[in-house]
Amino acid sequence: MTDESMRLGDADGEWYYCFKHKGVETRDECQQMDRMGPYLTQEEAENWRERVAARNEKWENEEQ
Repeated sequence: MTDESMRLGDADGEWYYCFKHKGVETRDECQQMDRMGPYLTQEEAENWRERVAARNEKWENEEQ
């Protein structure tokens, strides 16, 4: 891992959305299997659903 990826939950670090706790957490709070990420900002982690929906729609359109 790079120094950049080792930072915790700051503007340059790693944020995750935890499905177990239904909220945003830093890297060391839960197991990887319980979360979505990493995201660079807390806001990106909070809005993971929109990013996933947009990506899925793009993939569906590419398949047609």
